[in-house]
Amino acid sequence: MPAVAALGDRGFQARLDPVLPAVTCTVQSTFLTGEKPAGHGAVGNGWYFRDLGEVLLWRQHNALVGGEKIWETARRANPDYTVANICWWYAIGADVDWTVTPRPVYYSDGRKEPDCYTWPPALHDELTDRLGPFPLFTYWGPNAGLPSTQWILGAARQVFDEKQPDLTLVYIPHLDYEPQRSGPDSPETIRAARQLDDALRPLIDHFLREGATVVALSEYGIAPVSRPVDINRALRRAGLLEVHTQDGMEYLDPWTSRAFAVADHQIAHVYVKDPADTDEVAKIVRELDGVAQVLDEEGKQAHGLDHERSGELVAVAEPDAWFTYYYWLDDDHAPDFARQVEIHRKPGYDPAELLYDETVPALKLRVVGQVARKKLGMRYRIRTVPLDPAGVRGSHGRLPDDPRHGPVLLCSQTEPAREAYAATEVKSLLLTLAGLNEEETLAGRDEDEPLAGPNEDEPLAGPNEDESEPDA
Repeated sequence: MPAVAALGDRGFQARLDPVLPAVTCTVQSTFLTGEKPAGHGAVGNGWYFRDLGEVLLWRQHNALVGGEKIWETARRANPDYTVANICWWYAIGADVDWTVTPRPVYYSDGRKEPDCYTWPPALHDELTDRLGPFPLFTYWGPNAGLPSTQWILGAARQVFDEKQPDLTLVYIPHLDYEPQRSGPDSPETIRAARQLDDALRPLIDHFLREGATVVALSEYGIAPVSRPVDINRALRRAGLLEVHTQDGMEYLDPWTSRAFAVADHQIAHVYVKDPADTDEVAKIVRELDGVAQVLDEEGKQAHGLDHERSGELVAVAEPDAWFTYYYWLDDDHAPDFARQVEIHRKPGYDPAELLYDETVPALKLRVVGQVARKKLGMRYRIRTVPLDPAGVRGSHGRLPDDPRHGPVLLCSQTEPAREAYAATEVKSLLLTLAGLNEEETLAGRDEDEPLAGPNEDEPLAGPNEDESEPDA
């Protein structure tokens, strides 16, 4: 990726040490607050909402993230400091000046159409008039690819040129796809990296010509994997996980389960209803093939994961393993959403959504037929997702054992160059590059003024109505 590498040649390149779990929502929240998950509350890409009795992933409201965000700190020194958020997570409701984030249109007849949310509202038409509708179906799913990234890059340039924010946050999803599908070292991934570099080059060059400092960084690196770990099936076989059945399909029943796991790549939050069961659950999980460690209260505290949203236990996979969310024991009883791209109904992350189910004859032709039904206004169901997880070749979430599998940070300025940065230091770095000093900005805060925290009373949308497809 010569265009990205040139940033390091111009300025510096550093190893970036993530927090646990090394997943999108957690690490992005750490970048913007300087806090570990215990401070900002984003303990994963989703968690069990105990007050709702539901597992919800990929929520979007910024009130779920505690801690003081970078723009709040910056505005202590410069009240006019402006920020544009182009597709970083937890964008909705954030006190920034311009927001762009994927958000489908959910029609009353069940149709879902691509679109985005913007703030201010007028920005929506300003972008779509020039760029077209946001290509949601290439943002996630088996067709995930470059078009969504190209749209985001176009939006970033338009907002940068027309609004001139002090800080522009741009999330580019393209390299999340192929490394999970075919592995981080595959020819397909190398080709995807070159495609992304070609797409980034014009924007990087434009930013630099306009005098901006450019920082390129990733939340995690993706490592090769070959072992899926069915953690919920193990808990069910032990009599700890319960399901309820409707129309022959089984659904996780978190209300009555003594223990269940929210799988999230290479980590899993294990929720245990009765403290008396904790040791038994820990033993069962620890003995699973592919589990490296099980964090108890002391372990969670050591990793900054001791937050009420975390599971009573947190399982961490071996370097070549990852956790499935599957809880049914017979595929004939799998819920219908298991075979679909349906991120808001699945009680855990499903990377198989990036794949096509090769066991279905003429699958792509069938998909074309279902899309035609959709365009005619008819109900449709596109079953593309395999129930065999063996096709997944890359994952992330655990702290990397090998620096080659970890994230990096590149900066177009030579100062402040260092060999490594912690994810918790990115906020301070960005403030320093903006000519602001975090200690000075915090010094202006009233000692009795609390830092922002997660708003547990914030009303949440239902699991299917109000959220977008994720990144990762």
